[in-house]
Amino acid sequence: MSAQTRYSFRSPVGFAGGIYDLSPHAIDALLNEEDTGKMEFGIGVVTGENAGVGVKIPTAESTSSNFEGVTVNNRTTELDTEGKLSIKKGGSVNVMRYGRIYVRVAPEVEPKYGESAYLVKSGDDAGCFTNTKGENAIAVKARFLGALDNSNGRIALVELFNQAQEETASE
Repeated sequence: MSAQTRYSFRSPVGFAGGIYDLSPHAIDALLNEEDTGKMEFGIGVVTGENAGVGVKIPTAESTSSNFEGVTVNNRTTELDTEGKLSIKKGGSVNVMRYGRIYVRVAPEVEPKYGESAYLVKSGDDAGCFTNTKGENAIAVKARFLGALDNSNGRIALVELFNQAQEETASE
């Protein structure tokens, strides 16, 4: 007979788009306006062409007021015939508006607990998060709740606050 002899009080290692805990959060089902396979879980998305219905990856024109939330990996998306996970164009994608979630972090970014989170708005890393304010980053009402976790991709835990996003003078 076997028995559990070790107990841990830490949460298991996260994954991009994974919900961290059962703290209050809001998740809406919206439609992916990007081409199939372009949108990933754990990225920040902005209002699509059909506001309130669709979302897309940020672009250079995106502002804080366009931020909709982070795509949630609720493990119900099917693999394609090649074994790849992809969100289909026009398909439903869950988006966390507020709560705690693991997000993708831009390369060479090393976030620390409590630092503000910014959304990269263009280039190859569009939709990833950074801890640096700059011309290519949107200020969002969020903060990092820990350091970078490389065990399952470049991810970090972020808390999205339940507050309306506003444009800032720097955008």
